[in-house]
Amino acid sequence: MGHILKNKKALATVVTTLIILVVAVLLATVVTYYAVNITTNRMQQESLSMSNLHVWYNTTSPGWAEAAFSLINTGGKDVVLQSITARSQPSAWGNVYYWTTNTATVGNLGVTNITLSSTADQGLINGTWVTLKAATGVITLKAGWTLVVYVMHPDSIGQNDVGTPCDVTVFTANAQWTQEVNVQASQ
Repeated sequence: MGHILKNKKALATVVTTLIILVVAVLLATVVTYYAVNITTNRMQQESLSMSNLHVWYNTTSPGWAEAAFSLINTGGKDVVLQSITARSQPSAWGNVYYWTTNTATVGNLGVTNITLSSTADQGLINGTWVTLKAATGVITLKAGWTLVVYVMHPDSIGQNDVGTPCDVTVFTANAQWTQEVNVQASQ
């Protein structure tokens, strides 16, 4: 036993190994803490608020249907809308019309009772007619802005659907936003 305590090299090796292990663990902890701090505190999140959803079917003009809703980008970064579906059926971009604002508060949306077909067509927003843009592809919504969307002829909406629930989903790069409403009759 006395021989082990007199061997100074063996004790130095153990102490050196412990020091290296402690330093490695501390360094790994600091790097992990820094990475978590960067990703949670400094990364801006994608957040949308979907409201004012309406789906109409015109009972006097069979085959005519329209959906309208508003989105508010409440997150800290711009959002790219990649697709819109009604009852899990994708809407063609040629049937999507939109209006953006960062100054107006969007309340109730009204039915247009016309088939939107060009960028000169109007949508009824807060009792005022505004010019809608025709979507040609993905739609970008800036942080803090509001987007009003009208979808002409959403797939799978027919006369027998009046009074039944219909879900509308907006897909972005990182998430999907869904809301459900009953199909209303429009004349």
